[in-house]
Amino acid sequence: MNKEIYIYGLLLSIFILSCKSDPNVKVIVEDVNSPAADFNVQDSDPQAIKIADQVMNAMGGRAAYDDSRYLKWNFFGSRNHIWDKQTGNVRIESQKDDFSLVMNIHNMKGKVKKDGDLITHPDSLSKYLQKGKEMWINDSYWLVMPYKLKDSGVTLSYVGEEKTDTSDYKIVGLTFDNVGVTPDNKYHVFVDNETNLIAQWAFYRNATDTIPGFITPWKDYKQYGRILLSGNRGKYQLSNIEVIESVPNGTFTEI
Repeated sequence: MNKEIYIYGLLLSIFILSCKSDPNVKVIVEDVNSPAADFNVQDSDPQAIKIADQVMNAMGGRAAYDDSRYLKWNFFGSRNHIWDKQTGNVRIESQKDDFSLVMNIHNMKGKVKKDGDLITHPDSLSKYLQKGKEMWINDSYWLVMPYKLKDSGVTLSYVGEEKTDTSDYKIVGLTFDNVGVTPDNKYHVFVDNETNLIAQWAFYRNATDTIPGFITPWKDYKQYGRILLSGNRGKYQLSNIEVIESVPNGTFTEI
């Protein structure tokens, strides 16, 4: 070990210990936005990673998001979700096609009711549980994508900057490797330079596409518990958003 580095580390340790013993001195430790296990650090642009960390901090921080256990929301007026982030249990009720389920997205076990009837045949049950997981993957990404910029299988690129009459943006690209339902997709997220919040995203069906399939805003951020969430996607809306500390008994077992 380099002698200067060793001495610096020793002095830093002594300083921190002395600060902890003095109640009049506050030691500020920056919230660390640790990447998921299979986040592609090697191929991601360092500047894009820095922006992702700035977004996380602006949204409330990694620790606050990890500690926000239960999330509730309605997706586009068509289905309600309750998600236990700690266990992977979800409850989905779809008003659109009279479909409801309770399941665990990790072990794929659960119950499904379709058109008022409980699905019992193993093949049909498996099919609907897979459908439920795909609903959750899609619908939760529309809600919490800013917290997943350094998720497993994600590679981040720095696309550049864009200026408008009202705002300046940093643009980060997301591509995916064997994750999710549609790993060939690509996103460009536009991060407001002033707030460090994502202001809009552009969706590309294939990573090689140059013209987006759609562009929607991310507007009207509000505080839910300790974190920020946005439900306004222009003509699309995520509503009835809540971050709660507990759910009624039977939420993830009764249907």
